[in-house]
Amino acid sequence: MARLTALAGGVAATLVLLALPAAAHEHPSGITDLVTPAVVRVEASSHVEITLLDHIGELMHVERSYDVPLGVGTGIVVNPEGAIVTLTRVVKTDKDVAVYAANKIFAEHHKVKIPIDFERHKVKDDLLEHHLKECYPPKTNVSTCIINVTTNVTIFPNVSPADPKGIKADIVKTGPQPDSPAVLIPTGRAVGSVGMPTAPLADKVPDQQGSPTNVAGFTDRPGANVKETVEIAHLGKGGGGQDAGRSFADPEKKVDEPVKLGALVDRGLLGAPVIGDKDGHVIGMLIGGGKEARMIGVREILAALAKAGVAPRRGAIDAAFEAALTRYHTKYYTEAAPGFQRVLELYPGNVVAAKLLQTSLQKRGGQEDAGSKQAVAPAPRSMPLWPFIVAAGVLFVAAGAGAYLLWRRRRTPDDQPEQPPPLVAAAAAAAAASSVSSAPTSPPVPLDEGANQTVVVRRSQPFQVIPQQKQVLTEQDQPSVKYCTACGMRLGAAHRFCGYCGHPIET
Repeated sequence: MARLTALAGGVAATLVLLALPAAAHEHPSGITDLVTPAVVRVEASSHVEITLLDHIGELMHVERSYDVPLGVGTGIVVNPEGAIVTLTRVVKTDKDVAVYAANKIFAEHHKVKIPIDFERHKVKDDLLEHHLKECYPPKTNVSTCIINVTTNVTIFPNVSPADPKGIKADIVKTGPQPDSPAVLIPTGRAVGSVGMPTAPLADKVPDQQGSPTNVAGFTDRPGANVKETVEIAHLGKGGGGQDAGRSFADPEKKVDEPVKLGALVDRGLLGAPVIGDKDGHVIGMLIGGGKEARMIGVREILAALAKAGVAPRRGAIDAAFEAALTRYHTKYYTEAAPGFQRVLELYPGNVVAAKLLQTSLQKRGGQEDAGSKQAVAPAPRSMPLWPFIVAAGVLFVAAGAGAYLLWRRRRTPDDQPEQPPPLVAAAAAAAAASSVSSAPTSPPVPLDEGANQTVVVRRSQPFQVIPQQKQVLTEQDQPSVKYCTACGMRLGAAHRFCGYCGHPIET
């Protein structure tokens, strides 16, 4: 049982280790780089054109124009066309800018001391008091001022070099409350050929108390000396709501996060994205100010976009950037560099991509580059062919030798070797004759049954000398000689006629 438990634990650990690389490539967790390229600075102002009709002396038309600041904050680009989500109070104020313009033009033209603000005031001179009262809105038939107000919204993207003029935008939809989301659409020139980078929106706000988040925004217009401000925060109790919002609280109680984030709101991070630490997606926007900061959730953002008829989506820039960012955060710097270069081709001036490209080029091929380690690692060498060739040769020789030995073993005594060619036979006969003349002959020695083609074992045989017997011819054995009776020629034993004269031979 203990062995089975240990084996199961080892298998589980192996599976976990094998799953880690895949999880690392799925999303670069715990970073804000996915969102910060889509964070913009939002500045809103009212352009007031006012004409004062002076009836006190000679009739005069005094014309002035003023730009009255409405609000500043941070916005989030949510689709490649440049649709932006910010807060309503960044682009809209409950203060009457027409009152501000009336106070200012009256003070400048009539030289009276009245505060230049959004409140209605009185002056001591009754005639001037009457004219000032008729200058304030609303406009009537006896108004002494003609006022035309235009709201101007300008966004400043996070690009390098910085854009000093910004991009003009129109207000598509504002919310019922100052901290409700507002939707903007750019009307000016576009920065990139395929649109702008966007921020991914989460599906919901994390429910767990103390969930880590990041807040990113700008305290001023982006530039060489003004970079995005990123601050860590933790979610407090309760869910995100449009009225109260979600609070912040440090689980370790080391930092008063509402006060810290409230100061950032006052410096320009109003409406800044709150980024979840799990996957780097936007879970809400920062609201509040002073010593209190909260967050409205992503559901309120999605609802405002739906009412404005704007669909949030990602574009080609985001796909290329997220792929390069994944390789960068998994330390594949060699592969990340071309990805960031592609992002800069699609969206020139992307500050985040340019910074990460520089780092990737510096670390490319170094000790920290996981891609270069994999490239220089010795590849598993394939088995060479020569051992197989040698083994085949050895097997072939062994098979041939075995066949030959088997053939020799199965030979019968009557089997005779093939006759050599005539010239070889003659030479062999001559050599044999010479050897016989110089040495006594001996009978051939048979080969041993266990001998092979290379070792011949000769058995020792006694050397016997056979005495030569002389043949003695008797008188009967000697052949008879005949002669022709006619001519006397010698005849052979088989002749019946004389070969010379043709005389028949008598038998």
